[in-house]
Amino acid sequence: MSSLEIYDVATGKTRVVLQVDARIEAPNWDPSGETLLVNGGGRLFRVPLAKPELVAVDTGFADRCNNDHGISPDGKWVVMSHHRGKGSEMFLMPAGGGVPVLISPDAPSWWHGWSPDGTRLAYVAARGGSRVIDVYTMPVAGGAETRLTFGEGHCDGPDYSADGSRIYYNCDRDGHAQIWVMQADGSGQRKLFADDCVNWFPHPSPCGRWLVYLAYPPGTVGHPADLPVALCLCDPEGGGRRRVLEFIGGQGTMNVPNWAPDGSAFAFVRYG
Repeated sequence: MSSLEIYDVATGKTRVVLQVDARIEAPNWDPSGETLLVNGGGRLFRVPLAKPELVAVDTGFADRCNNDHGISPDGKWVVMSHHRGKGSEMFLMPAGGGVPVLISPDAPSWWHGWSPDGTRLAYVAARGGSRVIDVYTMPVAGGAETRLTFGEGHCDGPDYSADGSRIYYNCDRDGHAQIWVMQADGSGQRKLFADDCVNWFPHPSPCGRWLVYLAYPPGTVGHPADLPVALCLCDPEGGGRRRVLEFIGGQGTMNVPNWAPDGSAFAFVRYG
């Protein structure tokens, strides 16, 4: 079972939005605040918060969408990652559905973040036949990509800060995945903090006050599904870290930006 839920930061309370027997993943919050976007079975679905149900989004030929998708800051577009012969590729389409247009220059590429001004995308990719995953950015309209990390370890989950000046990501360059941050141009890369947990998918809040990330048990390899995990909150510099939720989850829980537009709450999926 998949349980789509919302955590309210001020009250510390969680409410269930929708529970389904099928596997759904990776909730994005629409900028209107009225719907969530999830994936399941290779397709995308809207979940209206006023009347929660899975409403299919027309993704055309893209029927192998994974959990790396997101809505543009103005709510007009969706970037999704869809698998074809060469692996995952990034496509752009109208938020209401339509024919996806290829925008990634090569494969495999997995989308993870929009810049707050809506002009650039942050993603991870492997290039030149290498299996090393690095962080890249590119213009939303397509064009040359900019590589920000260079094989220092497996990097994943890049997401822009509220003001667009920094990119948070996870990397295992020091042994196991920890949360890192860098300037949006790739300079000033540094570990935000260090602990024994295997930490993935950092997401800064739109209000600039919080960072939420997923903590796996020590020794976890990769970002598997269906393990005991925790969702942790801290400030943008990694201070005041605390576990706010513990449950069965992992892959699919919050792979992509998941904050409410005002930063008051975040969405996630638990399994069981």
